[in-house]
Amino acid sequence: MLVAAVAAVLLIVGVIIVSLVFGSRGRDRASPTPPDPTRTGPVALGPVIAPAAGSPECGTLLTKLPATLQSGSTVLAKVPLREPAPPATAAWADQRADPVVLRCGLDRPAELTPTTTLRAVSGVSWLPVDGTDSTTWYLADRTVYVAVTIPATAGTGPLQDLSDLIGKTLPKK
Repeated sequence: MLVAAVAAVLLIVGVIIVSLVFGSRGRDRASPTPPDPTRTGPVALGPVIAPAAGSPECGTLLTKLPATLQSGSTVLAKVPLREPAPPATAAWADQRADPVVLRCGLDRPAELTPTTTLRAVSGVSWLPVDGTDSTTWYLADRTVYVAVTIPATAGTGPLQDLSDLIGKTLPKK
């Protein structure tokens, strides 16, 4: 009787081990990752303090913003903003990527000091401030402060396109 009980336990343990080792072969244990959701509708942006948003410089810049920005092999189209939209603001996106956001007329960024290292892009000086999934580039050498927030996945194309435009549109300090 004891031999039969031991044999039964060993048989059960053996079945469990065999099913664990061989039972999942050929099957993917992880469920497939769902595709990123498609973006639809206007882009929602939170308010920021922008005392010079109504300035002539911001007005001129906003009228000259391009309809598209190049992001690697992807073209980002200018998209509508959800109301109430912050003044002097624009965004570009596709149906999957986080938007590139431009805000004009901001206060001087606290990170901009006399010893801050700036980066020049197409003759325009920028202060990059890294975030978790994006970098915000603050315009540092023009008569109005502009911030461009670019997702890490977008590359340098949007900043180059906007720097070219800003260099031709906004006067230097």
